[in-house]
Amino acid sequence: MATRKSARKPNVSAEELTTYYREMLLIRRFEEKAGQLYGMGLIGGFCHLYIGQEAVVVGLEAAAEEGDKRVTSYRDHGHMLACGMDPKGVMAELTGREGGYSKGKGGSMHMFSKDRHFYGGHGIVGAQVPIGAGLAFADKYKENGRVTFAYFGDGAANQGQVYETFNMAAIWQLPVVFVIENNQYAMGTSQARSTSTKDIYHRGEAFGIPGDMVDGMNVLAVKEAGEKAVAHCRSGKGPYILEIKTYRYRGHSMSDPAKYRTREEVQKMREERDPIEQVRAMLLEGKHASEEDLKAIDKEIKEIVSQAADFSRESPEPQLDELWTDIYAEAIPQEVN
Repeated sequence: MATRKSARKPNVSAEELTTYYREMLLIRRFEEKAGQLYGMGLIGGFCHLYIGQEAVVVGLEAAAEEGDKRVTSYRDHGHMLACGMDPKGVMAELTGREGGYSKGKGGSMHMFSKDRHFYGGHGIVGAQVPIGAGLAFADKYKENGRVTFAYFGDGAANQGQVYETFNMAAIWQLPVVFVIENNQYAMGTSQARSTSTKDIYHRGEAFGIPGDMVDGMNVLAVKEAGEKAVAHCRSGKGPYILEIKTYRYRGHSMSDPAKYRTREEVQKMREERDPIEQVRAMLLEGKHASEEDLKAIDKEIKEIVSQAADFSRESPEPQLDELWTDIYAEAIPQEVN
């Protein structure tokens, strides 16, 4: 199995670089605003921010095609935005409003978009992994050439259901990319204290599943690895594992003071490895954009996020009778001969 901690500099256009910059910046600014709204008491329940991990979803979405599916855990806002969901609908759902993607009933962890092929946000650790295999099973049955991205973290990688899913996906040669977003900490426990091996992607070897390790702070490296994984799955060779080494700047959730690591550790990562700053530097050094151009992009993104926040405040709370909707699927009875 190949191991790629960093990729060679690929041939990438100024337009592509600018797109990745905008998409990562949208996630960063959106999450910063979500943190503010949480502090104001406008977001209830749990709220897990994606700040620092933006290159993972932006890079993999750049390798996806229309109709490909994605499913993830509770740190899911970045995935929603990266696959094209409307920031207004996402923010309204965070604040429990009627205009949200799940009509205000799902909150931060549990919202879906059938149109964008986003199948959640799941609060139970590791539970989304077998769901991802199920989505891939449906696509293989339909022979439609689609691929599913099943995201989970380094903590979830120790869950038994993950390995049951690896086994079934390998047996049935399912077109699923298992994405381990290794942000170094499972809640407050470092990977070194919770995982028996330094690298997690090797665990696919027991099932005959190939894998790769990727620098998750480098959006171009993620895109390159994603393209390789997707090509493997789409060609009918079965599942693939990507362990993407990334880092979250904030605590596990908004209620986590993150005292299990030093400020110096986080600051060092911000200063030396930040995924957005890396692309910003490439744009400036390559003379693909000026400081004024990037300031204009930031201003535009902030306005989009501000409008999303305003929409979430103006959208009404769901009516009480919404408690009884979307519980059962309507089925048409079939005659049995």
